[in-house]
Amino acid sequence: MAQCVTKVQLSISCSDLLDKDIGSKSDPLCVVLQSIGDGKWSELARTERIKNCQSPEFSTKPVIDYYFEKVQSIKFGVYDIDNKSVDLNDDDYLGGFECTLGQIVSSRKLKGPLELKKGKLAGKGMITITAEEIKDTRVVILEVEARNLDKKDFLGKSDPFLELFRQGDDGSWQLAYRSEVIKNNLNPIWKKFSVPLQSLCGGDMNRPIKLSVSDHDDSSSSDLIGEFECITSKLLGAQEQAVEFDCINPQKKQKKKSYKNSGVVRIKSCKIDVEYSFLDYVMGGCQINFTVGIDFTGSNGDPKSPDSLHYISPTGVNEYLTAIWCVGNVVQDYDTDKQFPAFGFGAQVPPNWQVSHEFALNFNPSNPYCPGVQGIVDAYRQALPQVRLYGPTNFSPIINHMTKFAAAAAQQKSASQYFVLLIITDGEITDLNDTRNAIVQASKLPMSIIIIGVGNADFKAMEFLDGDNGVLKASSGEAAARDIVQFVPFRQFQNAPREALTQAVLAEIPKQLVSYFKLLGLLPVNPPQPKTA
Repeated sequence: MAQCVTKVQLSISCSDLLDKDIGSKSDPLCVVLQSIGDGKWSELARTERIKNCQSPEFSTKPVIDYYFEKVQSIKFGVYDIDNKSVDLNDDDYLGGFECTLGQIVSSRKLKGPLELKKGKLAGKGMITITAEEIKDTRVVILEVEARNLDKKDFLGKSDPFLELFRQGDDGSWQLAYRSEVIKNNLNPIWKKFSVPLQSLCGGDMNRPIKLSVSDHDDSSSSDLIGEFECITSKLLGAQEQAVEFDCINPQKKQKKKSYKNSGVVRIKSCKIDVEYSFLDYVMGGCQINFTVGIDFTGSNGDPKSPDSLHYISPTGVNEYLTAIWCVGNVVQDYDTDKQFPAFGFGAQVPPNWQVSHEFALNFNPSNPYCPGVQGIVDAYRQALPQVRLYGPTNFSPIINHMTKFAAAAAQQKSASQYFVLLIITDGEITDLNDTRNAIVQASKLPMSIIIIGVGNADFKAMEFLDGDNGVLKASSGEAAARDIVQFVPFRQFQNAPREALTQAVLAEIPKQLVSYFKLLGLLPVNPPQPKTA
């Protein structure tokens, strides 16, 4: 197996983009894709959307594993985003740029024109990608507020947001962080946030940094309220007590002799902490418990018919089996006993033929565990001829079943166990409200839910449950503590290598696991020794 040499962080900016909007500028977002072979691409990351900007500098910085001995093709696609849908087919394509990670790394800063398709320039627009090796896992955690900022809006106050920049080797300022906008407020208190120490100052506490406060405007570019320069070590003075800085507007200072400031920025708290990674938790002793739920509702069709999604072909496969193998083969390596509970739902089960939405696939409710992925496959094959496909399609019973185990693990208050539930289904969910409520409760626990949709059904409800379009809320209005659902339609990967499905399905698990333990302030059971330099 190829060994990852290091991790590389990419900084992305564009200039002079095409203007697709009438009456305003484009709202660009950049999608980063990585080649997975055979002309197929897998999404690696996407930046934030920046409103009304033809020359955006994105604060989201994708991180990618770098392999010296592999050609890693990377594609950057820039889109004008005009809606909240994650489907980019609805948005205007402003152009793309294709290169290898090796080209970026060797150039340190790679610049090129955007193309509408291979060999055809977009006519306007350049992209610049800067690569930086990540050597340091430390983060700077900040709480920042401001007082008495200048009023910039004619009919209101100001809509302030803050940005942090670090000084590059050539003296230029590079964006490290951009905060949320606080509407109509001259005394904003921004949410607590963290910035990788590498991004902020390259690990050098004496490297100059700059903090600016600007007034956000929906219809035009933002107006600078004020800024100040200092070094990271000065911000860290706020470990004991708050530190204040005058927020200076250079133009106002030049014009007015009596000018004092455009407000005061107050660093309420600043400290350095270690950002533990997925591998830190796994290598530190966290077990990933894998459970499978399989849809046996009537809409799948008679398993004896070749038209059925449960029909096992002469080669011994169907979409359900492929999904089990793809996910299970990866996840099983993180569970030492390799005993996996497996359940079915939506079938009439012998001997009394009652409909069950949570029956053990091996028909042993007191011990639903299957030995390894092969054990799940064997139990599925044996269960098919013994049950009657029925309905409806209810997810909440099996999610609530898993929640009990995750809740018991959560009471231990240690980063020792995490649960992944794989649900494979063919159809529209019937108990959507109950499932929403179950997911919101599960979001507070050490668990993630993967939903793979097989067949050609309408999966809009599944996309709704996947929190990518916004925070999922229970029927009561309670918001999910974090995004724990990943939905993937199998049909998108029918002609792609199996690795593509696996990558898409499991892409969010590492950050979901880390986000849970971070939310609770739980360190790895056996944390790595922090670096001191």
